[in-house]
Amino acid sequence: MEKTTSYNRMFKVIIITIFPEVFPGLLNISLIGKALKKKLWHLSVIDLKKHAVNGKKIDDVPFGGGPGMIIRPDVLQSAYDKIKKDNPEITSKKYAKIVFSPRGSTLNQNLLLNFSKLEGMVLVCGRYEGIDERFIEKNNFQQVSLGNFVLMGGEIASMATLEGVIRLLPGVLGNTKSLEEESFNNDSLEHPQYTRPRKWENSDVPDVLLSGNHKEIIKWRKANSKIFFKKK
Repeated sequence: MEKTTSYNRMFKVIIITIFPEVFPGLLNISLIGKALKKKLWHLSVIDLKKHAVNGKKIDDVPFGGGPGMIIRPDVLQSAYDKIKKDNPEITSKKYAKIVFSPRGSTLNQNLLLNFSKLEGMVLVCGRYEGIDERFIEKNNFQQVSLGNFVLMGGEIASMATLEGVIRLLPGVLGNTKSLEEESFNNDSLEHPQYTRPRKWENSDVPDVLLSGNHKEIIKWRKANSKIFFKKK
């Protein structure tokens, strides 16, 4: 019989999107998917279209002119109010409330770590030309960006963020040493990795990694981590 471990909390994730069929998607495979099945985290997906004005309109043209459409604040607020009614705890500081925007703070490992220490997250996936700023300001949502580029919407950004957060939750990774040794913990990127075969297409694994000298291996890894960081 498989041994299971009990943890004190289940990380709650609520996503607002016009494409609920996208989720859980990649979040339902590998270790993240297993953690979902083990109830280490919980996913609720809210279909924004169900909160449309007159049952059909969720967006409108931008004031001041310009291309594209903007998701209406009243539609978003209707969805968020329903979430708050069903989950009153999300209004506390123990929950991150995220909107993805190119204007937001760039996502990094420290942000992911901070999110993982909370009790859950509410993520709004924008579409078109964005969402009305008044909804963001009224509800104190944090704006986050994956980088200096533009996507069609926030669904991919949500999946990337959640994978980064959930893998940090207790019990998700079988080998906690992976978290201790991985990239970014010491202001440098992870060292290059090698596996079998030892020789591949006239390229050899560095001799030091085959030496069995753990002191020299650690020294090599630290040196090459710094080199890799500078190249980036």
